[in-house]
Amino acid sequence: MLTPAAPGGKDSRPAGSAIAKIVGANAAQNSKFDKTVKMWVFEETVNGRKLTEIINTEHENVKYLPGHKLPTNVLAVPDLVEASKDADILVFVIPHQFIGKVCDTMSGNIKKEAIGISLIKGVDEGPDGLKLISDVIQEKLGITMSVLMGANIANEVADEKFCETTIGCKNKSHGPLLKELMQTINFRVTVVEEYDVVEICGALKNIVAVGAGFCDGLGFGDNTKAAVIRLGLMEMIAFARIFCTAGPVSSATFLESCGVADLITTCYGGRNRKVAKAFVKTGKSIEELEKEMLEGQKLQGPATAAEVYRILKHKNLIDKFPLFNAVYQICYQGHPVSEFISCLQNHPEHM
Repeated sequence: MLTPAAPGGKDSRPAGSAIAKIVGANAAQNSKFDKTVKMWVFEETVNGRKLTEIINTEHENVKYLPGHKLPTNVLAVPDLVEASKDADILVFVIPHQFIGKVCDTMSGNIKKEAIGISLIKGVDEGPDGLKLISDVIQEKLGITMSVLMGANIANEVADEKFCETTIGCKNKSHGPLLKELMQTINFRVTVVEEYDVVEICGALKNIVAVGAGFCDGLGFGDNTKAAVIRLGLMEMIAFARIFCTAGPVSSATFLESCGVADLITTCYGGRNRKVAKAFVKTGKSIEELEKEMLEGQKLQGPATAAEVYRILKHKNLIDKFPLFNAVYQICYQGHPVSEFISCLQNHPEHM
């Protein structure tokens, strides 16, 4: 039997708990998998009790996914090495800023034959520019990685509202197994080979969602947001065609849940959009709003915009991605948010 584990600790609690609910339920019913699913939880105190104790006795992440019962076979573990050392399948659900430290802790303490799947939305910088988070994990831990991205807002997934998702596999043979672990009647999985395109979509859509939030804050309507989504998608495709070199970049992958579907739902319902709107309305910094609105959790959109900016600057390609650049300049360089509309009006797609 295969033992799944979910390293989903600090700052990813809603998504980590939502996917643990799915994995736990499937593992309990499928003889291919060990019944116990260990979930790494960053320990903290809630109402005088340890969060792991609450999860393991009440089977609910009362702080980050309240109102949703977790399967009784999901075991919250505060020690990362203990949570992951016996796992055959490792599910990574943490903000991309923490992945290096997490992998360093796990290195040498996991099964050599384990496989991994990343739900992490973001990119890293390598010596030659772009580095995928799945590649970072694979290099640090020596395991073969797949990725899962899609229109999957955590609370809706936990509510078992119907949605789709996309798994991108470096190793095709892992696809059917991961689909068995993840798919439910209300969480439908499509497996594709272009893992790098799937992962790039998951990272870049958060930048576009920040732009959608700017438009909401400025009082523009659905027509403007539709333009943001279209122009953002064009930049996502252009970026992928430059940086995804593992194989062909087909337009079909952008029509999967990881592409246009995830982009739409994030631009209308995600927290990147919500915080970006508040950024315009309040004049507060992203850091202040993260503390006020997200209990200190980190947004992925602005951080990814900063990393993408540095990658594009290294390649002298900034001018070809004005929407991505505008999000970075507004979030980090103090440029007025009105510049975002100017970037749409003068986008190269219109020239």
